[in-house]
Amino acid sequence: MLTLNDIFEEMKDVPVSRLEELYQFIHSMTPTTDHTESMRKKILSFGGSFSDMSSKDYSDFLHQTRKVRIELFDRNIEL
Repeated sequence: MLTLNDIFEEMKDVPVSRLEELYQFIHSMTPTTDHTESMRKKILSFGGSFSDMSSKDYSDFLHQTRKVRIELFDRNIEL
């Protein structure tokens, strides 16, 4: 199995003149910070979404959600 150390060992043989190209290639494979920050903001926008529900309504919501998940995902499917 390939490890990070294996990759580092190979990278140390890259000529200095090609390091910028290697950096750009590696950077192109990682998610951009703009995308990550955008996704973070979208996720955080849901914070407190249920704060205006009564405890009983929220409990009913959780119960119904669990019930639906069980019905959808805990079933035997014959192929």
